[in-house]
Amino acid sequence: MGTTELLTIIMVVITFGAYITIGWLTRVSDTKGFYVAGQGVPAFANGAATAADWMSAASFISMAGLISTLGFDGSIYLMGWTGGYVLLTLLLAPYLRKFGKYTVPDFVGDRYYSNTARLVAAICALFVSLTYIAGQMRGVGIVFSRFLQIDIALGIVIGMAIVAFFSVLGGMKGITWTQVAQYFVLIIAYLIPSIAIAGFLTGNPIPQLALTFSDIVPRLNAVQVDLGFKEYTEPFRTKGMLDVIFITIALMIGTAGLPHVIVRFYTTSSVRAARYSGFWALLFIGLLYTSAPALAVFARYNLIDNLHGKSLDEVRQLSWVNSWEQTGLLKFDDKDGDGFLQLRPVAGESEITLDNDIIVLSTPEVAGLSPFIIALVAAGGLAAALSTASGLLLAMSSAASHDIYYRLLNPTASEQRRLLVGRISIFVGVVFAGLLGIYPPGFVAQVVAFAFGLAAASFFPVILLGIFDKRTNNVGAISGMIVGMGFTLSYIIFDKYISPGVLPPIFGGISSEGIGTLGAILNFITTFTVSRMTAAPPQEIQDLVESVRMPSGAGGAIAH
Repeated sequence: MGTTELLTIIMVVITFGAYITIGWLTRVSDTKGFYVAGQGVPAFANGAATAADWMSAASFISMAGLISTLGFDGSIYLMGWTGGYVLLTLLLAPYLRKFGKYTVPDFVGDRYYSNTARLVAAICALFVSLTYIAGQMRGVGIVFSRFLQIDIALGIVIGMAIVAFFSVLGGMKGITWTQVAQYFVLIIAYLIPSIAIAGFLTGNPIPQLALTFSDIVPRLNAVQVDLGFKEYTEPFRTKGMLDVIFITIALMIGTAGLPHVIVRFYTTSSVRAARYSGFWALLFIGLLYTSAPALAVFARYNLIDNLHGKSLDEVRQLSWVNSWEQTGLLKFDDKDGDGFLQLRPVAGESEITLDNDIIVLSTPEVAGLSPFIIALVAAGGLAAALSTASGLLLAMSSAASHDIYYRLLNPTASEQRRLLVGRISIFVGVVFAGLLGIYPPGFVAQVVAFAFGLAAASFFPVILLGIFDKRTNNVGAISGMIVGMGFTLSYIIFDKYISPGVLPPIFGGISSEGIGTLGAILNFITTFTVSRMTAAPPQEIQDLVESVRMPSGAGGAIAH
C-alpha cells in the first residue's frame, strides 16, 4: 500500500466518522424532523446543504471530465445546471415554500385536489430519484476502486451502508447537517488542486483568472489541431446545435423540477429565509462551477502532455497510470504496433481509452501534486456523491412513505408507524440504488442527465402551471405527467437498451440526454389543452393559487 492509498484511508475514516457522528447527534423522533428538519435550519447552513445536495458526483467527478472531453459542447452542463438553479430559486422555490408542503407529490396532490395526481407524481419522483442516485453510487464505487484498491461493486456497498446509516437515523435533519460538512469537504478538495495546477501551468493561482487571462486555451487549441482534432473551443464539434440546445434546456428545467432539491426550501423557517438560503447556495455552487472549466482545460492539457506520443513502457512507469489501469477505467492498445501511444493515430481510433469519470480524480496525480491533496480529492468526490445520495434517498422515502403510504393507503397511521415506513423505504431505496450503481446505463454525468430529463418532462410543467395558471386542473396535470414521463422514459430505454446509438430521425438526432425538453413540451401542451377542455378547478383551489402568489404574508405558509 502506497502513501496515497494510506492517506486516503485516513481521510475517508475521518470524514466518514464525522458524517456518522453528525447523523447520530441529529437523530429525530418525529416526521417533521424526518422530512423537513423541523423547518428550523438557518439560511446560511441550508445554502451550504443545498449546494452539497445539488452538486453531486456528476458535478465533482464527471462534469469537468465531460468539458475536458467535449470542449465547448461540454458547457451545456455548466449552463444547464447553474441556469436551472437560478430558475428554481427565483421562479418556483418561494411559492412552493409558501404553499407549505413537505414534498413535490404533496404539492401536486393538494394543488390538483387529486390522490391520483399525488400517486402519479410520487411514481415520477421515484423514477427520477432512482435514476439520479445510480450516478452517485457509481461515483462512490470509482473512488473506492482507485484509492482503496477494492472492486467497484464493494465500494458501492460500503457507500450504501454509510449513507443509509445517517439517512435512517436523522432523516432530513441529519442529512442537512451532514451535507453542511460535506460541502466544505468537497469544495476544499476541488479548489486546492485547481489552484495548484493553475499556478503550475500558467503562473496564476486563481483558476478563473488563469483560464481567462493566460495563453493556456490557445496552447491547447494548437495542440488539438496538431493532433488532427478540431480546436478545443470550436462549437458543435461533438454534438449538433439542436442537441446542445435541447440538453441545456432539459438540464435547466430539470433542475427546477428535482424533488430532492425543491424539498430543501421547506427546511427553512420562512419564505424570506428560503430566498436567502437560495442566495447562499448559488454563491457556494458558483465557487465550484466557475472553477470546473479551468480544471477541465488544465486536465486535458496535462493528459495529452503525459500520454500522447509516449511509448507504452514509458507510460507504465508512471505510478498513477498503473493505479488507474488496474481499475479498468484507463486502457491502452497499440493498434498500429509502432510502440507509441497516439490519441488519434492514422487508423483514426485512439490508442488511449480514458473514462470521463476519472479525469478530475486523476488530475492531481497527473500533475504530481502531494499525496495529501490526492487523498483530499478522493474524500471530496465521496462527499459530493454521498451528500446527493442522501437527499435522493429521503426524496424516495418521502414519496413512498408520506405520499403513498400515509396520504393514500393509511391516513390514520401513527407518527411512529410513518417513521418506521420511511426508514424501511430508505433501506429499500439504497438497495435498488446500489444495483443501478453496479450496473449503470452510462457514465456518471450521463446517468444524472437522464434524471434531469425525467424531472423536466414530468414535474416542471405541472409545478409552473400549478403556481401561475389557476385554470390548470387535475385531469390536465395527470395527463401531462403521464405523457411527459412516458415519452421521455421510453425514448431513453429505446436509445440505451433497444437500439443503442440509432436515434429516430423524426426527432432530429436529439440524444437521450436532451429528450426531456421535448417531453416537457408535450407535457405543457397536454396539460394546458386538457385543462381547457375539462372543468375548471374548484373556486377554493383557484383562490389558493392566488393567495400563494400574493406578496403579503410571505413570512408564513398557507395551512391546510
